[in-house]
Amino acid sequence: MDTSPTYCAWTLLSHRQGSDYHVNLTASEALAPCVIDQITDTTLNPLLTPAEAKHLPTVLVLASGKGERFTASGGIGHKLQADLCGKTVLQRTLDAVRRSGLLWHLEDVGHPGMGDTIAAAVRATRDAAGWLVLPADLPLIAPQTLVELAQLNAHAQVVVPVFKGQRGHPVRFARDCGDALAALHGSRGAAAIKDQFESLDWPVLDAGCVTDIDSLDDLERARGLLQG
Repeated sequence: MDTSPTYCAWTLLSHRQGSDYHVNLTASEALAPCVIDQITDTTLNPLLTPAEAKHLPTVLVLASGKGERFTASGGIGHKLQADLCGKTVLQRTLDAVRRSGLLWHLEDVGHPGMGDTIAAAVRATRDAAGWLVLPADLPLIAPQTLVELAQLNAHAQVVVPVFKGQRGHPVRFARDCGDALAALHGSRGAAAIKDQFESLDWPVLDAGCVTDIDSLDDLERARGLLQG
């Protein structure tokens, strides 16, 4: 596996360059500053060093969905570009990933379904030690939760975080799951993979793993939690 700082940006060539974060940026345009900041912004103080991260799962940030439920609820524009207390939803999610220090990949190219999105992300990171599958609409996920799941010493090939009885994300998949993940397609996502491998529900204290943004009400709830 490439352990250089540019490892997190291995699909950069497939994205357009953005100059900075703005609410009206597309997910693709938001990628470039995220990657650059992860390499150069020393104020982030990542929880892991590159040497520690290279043997741990890679975070797959899934940002290919159309966000139709958000629009149907009255939202304007894509939910990932909605303002959440001064930053976009996507920016907050990526900030948490960058803060963790884990290697990561943003999959924001349009795909027919969630399964296709996951498969594309896994194929793009095939040499990873494993994967943490994280939908991009979880802006309150704690960096510490990402690290906890990545470092968890569990024999199960699939680990699902659980907050107060509710299953959430990111779901951790071992490297053994790679072929099955890379073959996914359709809208079901990785649910079928969980049935093929040994799975473990892991309790966490992070409400952010279940606070996804699917509607305007969800966005307002997240704002309340941030301002809390």
